[in-house]
Amino acid sequence: MAAPAEGCSEPAGREPRLRDTPEDICFEATANAIALHPARPLLAAGDVDGDVYLYSYSCTEGENRQLWSSGHHLKSCRDVAFSQDGQKLFTVSKDKSIHILTVEEGRLETRFPKAHGSALNCVLPIDNHVFATGDDGGALKVWDLRKGDAILEARQQEEYISAMAVDGNGKILLTASGDGTLGVFNVKRRRFELLSEPQNGDLTSVVLLKRGKKVACGSSEGTIYLFNWDGFGAASDRFALRAESVDCMVPITDSIVCVGSLDGVIRAVNILPNRVLGCVGQHLGEPIEQLAVAPGGQLLASCAHDQKVKFWDVSALGGLVVDDYRKKKKKGGPLRALSSKATGSGEDFFADLRDEAEPEAAAGSDSDGSD
Repeated sequence: MAAPAEGCSEPAGREPRLRDTPEDICFEATANAIALHPARPLLAAGDVDGDVYLYSYSCTEGENRQLWSSGHHLKSCRDVAFSQDGQKLFTVSKDKSIHILTVEEGRLETRFPKAHGSALNCVLPIDNHVFATGDDGGALKVWDLRKGDAILEARQQEEYISAMAVDGNGKILLTASGDGTLGVFNVKRRRFELLSEPQNGDLTSVVLLKRGKKVACGSSEGTIYLFNWDGFGAASDRFALRAESVDCMVPITDSIVCVGSLDGVIRAVNILPNRVLGCVGQHLGEPIEQLAVAPGGQLLASCAHDQKVKFWDVSALGGLVVDDYRKKKKKGGPLRALSSKATGSGEDFFADLRDEAEPEAAAGSDSDGSD
């Protein structure tokens, strides 16, 4: 098993100092997936070699610690997720297996070896007993650990399931797919409800916003599509970022999301009114694989093809107020830096960033920010 480096720290020989964010964690293989514990400063990561790691992280220099590692997956680990009570870690792999590990020891507690017919791509705990998985072939399964088996199986989408989200009641499950559709499933009634119209490009992410009244989906074309909760058939609005893609997305507040793109930049975006607020951080020129937010919404973690997990201070986003009035600004200006580590450090790379402001309203747009 390839052991990760113990963090990209500065040379020893002086008193540890307190940082705004934890130090980078460096791996010997690219981390595909990360998750942050719902209550404790713990980070789980899965890499392309199939290894899974648990780290404790700290803002004190030199205090990031690897707690355990697991090499049970035979192929790339595609996704990791903590259970809602924080006691278990779910991992899924290209080898078609689901593993459930204890957080304390990393002990393999439950294993579904051939869980799907295709390589698994994502996992989502719904409650402490029920979780969902999606695969490369568009198949969805919902599992109940009390029964030890799937309680819902469906294949309504033609391409891979990229991401999933569930409402606060654990009733309605949403699936984003590479075929451009958003799938809607009723977990309680164990049935498929409907598919949206296909959007342009692959849908890569799905999050709930505006107290659950809006759903935002990122696409490989660099557009965020918005759906009303009671209108999943067609997008109510779309917002084109001037980014190569939206590969992953996490909500920071009820209106602000952070999105990761192929260009390695993490952008903060306000939804309704639609604005790119600025740059939270970056993995210079390296595609962002996944984002995770710590409880409280103060800290964001990201992993990318540079084989690092980086941490970003997003505490300022909670206090931002975005109104409908848009100031005229110079075309081609750089993205506003929203954290001390997002200044670009004088790299020419940031000279190429443009503030992607204009939302592209779809037919029937409702981007008046009234929600």
